[in-house]
Amino acid sequence: MPELPEVETVRRGLEKLVIGKEVKSVTVLWDNIVQAPGGVADFVHRMPGQSLLSVERIGKFLIFNWTDVAWIAHLRMEGKYLYVPTTESVDAYSHVILHLTDGYDLRYRDVRKFGRIHMVDKNQLEQAINALNLGPEPKDLTTVYLKGKLEKRKRPIKGVLLDQSVIAGIGNIYADEVLYAAKVHPEQAANTLTDPEIQAIVDASQAIIGHAVEVGGTTIRSYTNAFGENGHYQQYLQAYGRTGKPCARCGTPIEKISVSQRGSHFCPNCQKVHG
Repeated sequence: MPELPEVETVRRGLEKLVIGKEVKSVTVLWDNIVQAPGGVADFVHRMPGQSLLSVERIGKFLIFNWTDVAWIAHLRMEGKYLYVPTTESVDAYSHVILHLTDGYDLRYRDVRKFGRIHMVDKNQLEQAINALNLGPEPKDLTTVYLKGKLEKRKRPIKGVLLDQSVIAGIGNIYADEVLYAAKVHPEQAANTLTDPEIQAIVDASQAIIGHAVEVGGTTIRSYTNAFGENGHYQQYLQAYGRTGKPCARCGTPIEKISVSQRGSHFCPNCQKVHG
């Protein structure tokens, strides 16, 4: 699933490619992806004539600001946006197509069909964003905030890092990387973390997410940016996807277990449960 760095990279690409473009007509080939006040018919009726003013991001969500409406969009597992000539053939995985007045299409492509585009009136956007119940992004984390969120949570810290109401934007890949960098076991109960461990998680979250944004995110399977390019952070992964490979710190083979129903990679020597 694209996490904050990948979604931010997609946002930047869309900003370069599609800002100022006007919608001529719309084709929706998989209704479940679109959510609108009046259903798909409302979406198809209202989008023509809309120009894209800006693309913002909150956590893993993209916010498309059109002339009169807005989208809150989530890529889920494998969603991506393509800016291609209208004359280019439409493949079986392109489900929402905006035909633009410049002779190009903005196509939402999603192999698994899990992504969503939620259209709202501009005056309802703030309310819709608040309803997402998102916590701060890593760049805005403080030790005081995170300590307050952890002190009553007995869940494994890995599960808490994946909770978007606590921290927005971190998913499975970066949670593993953050905990590895902080030397915290993914099964450590959140309310038993020490102050230095909490500080280490805050520092690692900010450093790792910041670096991943700089290099265009992580491409593990199918993720590409709006230009069809892969990310590069996979070259820097220390834990995620490295089962059986030596820990960069101590040489112990990286192990993989299930924590909060997610595959979790860690060094059993550097990251030990305590307390």
